[in-house]
Amino acid sequence: MSRVAKRFYVSGFVQGVGYRFFAQRIAGQLGISGYVKNLRDGRVEVYAIAPDEGLRELRRELRRGPRGATVEEVAEDDAELLSQYMNGFSIEHEI
Repeated sequence: MSRVAKRFYVSGFVQGVGYRFFAQRIAGQLGISGYVKNLRDGRVEVYAIAPDEGLRELRRELRRGPRGATVEEVAEDDAELLSQYMNGFSIEHEI
């Protein structure tokens, strides 16, 4: 099965509510690699590598979010496959 990469930008009340840990847990359950990080503008970025079906399921879960979060929008962009994120899913920090 071919893997592709996407970037999801989650907006709403999504920082300070465990959203990154939620995304990491869901990605692990779905076998998705990549990373999640908070952005300075208040959104959360999720970079994910998986087959299309896994990315669709991840998007559904990101839309739901953890308890305490209020997700207003999940924007999605195609992304380049970055080899350093092909194995595992990490929580990154914005530079």
